[in-house]
Amino acid sequence: MRIQLGQSLILSLLLASPALAQQAADAVAPEAGSSLAVETNAPVTANDWMVAAANPLAAAAGANILRQGGSAADAMVAVQAVLGLVEPQSSGLGGGAFLVYYDATTGAVTTLDGRETAPMAATPTLFQKDGEPMGFFDAVVGGLSVGTPGTPMLMEEAHRRWGNMNWRSLFTEAIGHAEGGFTVSPRLAMLVASDAERLSTSEATAAYFLPGGTPITEGTTLTNPAYGTTLRTIAAEGADAFYDGEIAEGIVATVRGAAQPGVLSMDDLQAYDVVQRDAVCAPYRGAEICGMGPPSSGALTVGQILGLLEPFDLAAMGPDSADAWRLIGDASRLAFADRGRYMADSDFVPVPTAGLVDPVYLAERAELLRGDDALPEVAPGTPPFDHAALTWADDASIELPSTSHISIVDADGNALSMTTTIENGFGSRLMAPGGFLLNNELTDFSFRTHVDGVPIANRVEPGKRPRSSMAPTIVMQDGDPVLVVGSPGGSRIIGYVAKTIIAHMDWGMDVQEAVALPHLVNRFGTYDVEAGTSAEGLSAALTEMGFEVNARDLTSGLHVIAVGETLQGGADPRREGVAIGE
Repeated sequence: MRIQLGQSLILSLLLASPALAQQAADAVAPEAGSSLAVETNAPVTANDWMVAAANPLAAAAGANILRQGGSAADAMVAVQAVLGLVEPQSSGLGGGAFLVYYDATTGAVTTLDGRETAPMAATPTLFQKDGEPMGFFDAVVGGLSVGTPGTPMLMEEAHRRWGNMNWRSLFTEAIGHAEGGFTVSPRLAMLVASDAERLSTSEATAAYFLPGGTPITEGTTLTNPAYGTTLRTIAAEGADAFYDGEIAEGIVATVRGAAQPGVLSMDDLQAYDVVQRDAVCAPYRGAEICGMGPPSSGALTVGQILGLLEPFDLAAMGPDSADAWRLIGDASRLAFADRGRYMADSDFVPVPTAGLVDPVYLAERAELLRGDDALPEVAPGTPPFDHAALTWADDASIELPSTSHISIVDADGNALSMTTTIENGFGSRLMAPGGFLLNNELTDFSFRTHVDGVPIANRVEPGKRPRSSMAPTIVMQDGDPVLVVGSPGGSRIIGYVAKTIIAHMDWGMDVQEAVALPHLVNRFGTYDVEAGTSAEGLSAALTEMGFEVNARDLTSGLHVIAVGETLQGGADPRREGVAIGE
């Protein structure tokens, strides 16, 4: 067995003593925001199966399922159940997820939409006061921002379709950690301390994260018996127990009883459903980059960036070329312009999905990149569409980093890429009686409904799913998966995933090198370069080309598996994740 970041000690301890394993994991885990992108660890290699996830205990839970012959879907359920406990600020039962699955038996790539939905009582002006948009965190904290969670039903649906192990058995490790205790990691402790003021706004949330008014600290043991009880109920009765009955009643009471109450109801929970959607696949360098379509903007925008770059020889330029990053940055700006105008929940607004990644459209738009300097400005294009011409205003909704990503390949060759979230760190800051945080996903909608009388596609509507940047991706070549990739990071997810694919496919980097490569991300004009890394060395050249450059922490959480003669796994050194394989 191999384990990422030199964590073989952790694995051996996991087999002997979960408590000691947690302490070891905490001792080597990097803090959030640290710049470790210069690390050159070798990728994990394995012959049979692999899992990469954001916490050693979660990855180990998935590894134990795979070792018993479980499928990628079985392992995902175990990983997600543990992540919701040990990394509660990023994902959990109170949130939502997008899943991309490759079935080795049929060769099909299927995507499941477990995104949260707006309550039926929500209105387009949900986040407005006196006709003007609320401040972002004014909207986030409290019940108003909570959408109907989708993660529990997504877990069950994936297991129903592709699982082969007993449902109950998938929760054993998570229940054990919840009731027996786990050690608080450096990242969790740091994030609790930095968000203590907002966490203190809810009595139940404060009691868990700020006992006695003091933030939980690294290395202490934390138990969550309420979460253990919730998992026992779901393990015994299935996801229906989450959406109806005591757990659901606790969610609704928490949302409606908050200082800033929301409008979520029992009817919303009982009506929720996971939706299967067509995968969006965009060509690049002879491969197909497949991911989640609307309401995700991830696959479309990643596909557009790569399609715009297709005519250019990035391989010859190399990763140290300022001109290569000029092309990548401006391709991203063009793609984000289309994203802001056209992408939203396709169940509510017509989206020119095929047109946005049409090779002819992208080749014509790529002509804008043929120059020596940064584009002075960008505007949305006019993609081909089989409906009447659309008139939408540009969206400026905010999507801040949090989230988590899971990549899995099982012994039968099935591959799973899932990005899972409660949106902002700690979501709405509301903890349900069942021991899990509730999302603030509704703040991914536009707070404005119109601009100069023109409607915004991503405005709030009852039952609608907010646009997301989550980009779980499986790269296919000749009908087989060759790369399983995804990341957290708000709207920068798109840039993180595109960079990693380019680094692997154009620059020949192994997956660990591709993950650790310093980030340069341009969404709306300002070029963010990863502080404290070699990326800062490109700042002067990019500035001379006409970009505004900003050095800052860019804390992704990429988890990648390359599929070939062997499996190769990479975990982001910027966070606490690991890859494990046999």
